[in-house]
Amino acid sequence: MTSPAPAPTRIRVGSAPDSWGVWFPDDPRQVPWERFLDEVAEAGYRWIELGPYGYLPTDPARLADETRRRELSVSAGTVFTGLHRGPEVWDATWRHVADVAELTRAMGAEHLVVIPSFWRDDKTGEVLEERTLTPAQWRTLARQTERLGREVRERYGLKIVVHPHADTHIDSEENVTRFLDATDSALVSLCLDTGHYAYCGGDSVKLIETYGERIGYLHLKQVDPEILAEVVANEVPFGPAVGRGVMCEPPAGVPALEPVLAAAGRLDVDLFAIVEQDMYPCPPDKPLPIARRTRHFLRSCGA
Repeated sequence: MTSPAPAPTRIRVGSAPDSWGVWFPDDPRQVPWERFLDEVAEAGYRWIELGPYGYLPTDPARLADETRRRELSVSAGTVFTGLHRGPEVWDATWRHVADVAELTRAMGAEHLVVIPSFWRDDKTGEVLEERTLTPAQWRTLARQTERLGREVRERYGLKIVVHPHADTHIDSEENVTRFLDATDSALVSLCLDTGHYAYCGGDSVKLIETYGERIGYLHLKQVDPEILAEVVANEVPFGPAVGRGVMCEPPAGVPALEPVLAAAGRLDVDLFAIVEQDMYPCPPDKPLPIARRTRHFLRSCGA
């Protein structure tokens, strides 16, 4: 009697420009977008994110041609927001969101990753605003994010997934759970970035098991615990921390990705799991070997 075949995974693995050291639409220290597309396909990935708007071609026909001939598909676009600042920032935010959402929809993707604004400059460390939101700001953040989720769904047919991120107001377990409890699950889901959540002291498996219905998307990433301890002790901003190598190649860091993927698999829903290893800036020949090794490692985890 033969053993039953393993259940097919509902987790689709991809990568992103971030894993090639890309943080900006145009920067001479970044690899050209053609090289990123060539290498991400060569590494064995079939799904990618758009990265910073303007890095990849923004003409849908051209981008569709470039991705199609490399057998790549787009899983999501990314937008940056400061919605806790109130309705006065809505119009400027929406102009940015609309551009990205239009291209995301044109590429056949269904998700928009929403990253909150930084409370301190990620390069200089300059404090831009208070690290802690007031109760009124929390209410504004929740209502404005729900509005964003509703508008993006109605106008573009996309789902927003909010990305807890180091040096933002949605970072730690306390702040992530507060945000989730304050927002409508029908409008707002979460992009759980395992590296950022660990960076801020969170437990990804616990979050998945507690708020599984809110997990709409995954970013797979690890942190080096020794470098993280130094970063936290010395209050190093996120950008310089990345320069020190705080985000490291799996499986050398934390959290362990096997239990994260197992917990996500038990949700029995379709999820993207996009590899992101922050390393800006980096030598142009560094990303591809790491991408190959990471893809091999994730296959060994069943993804």
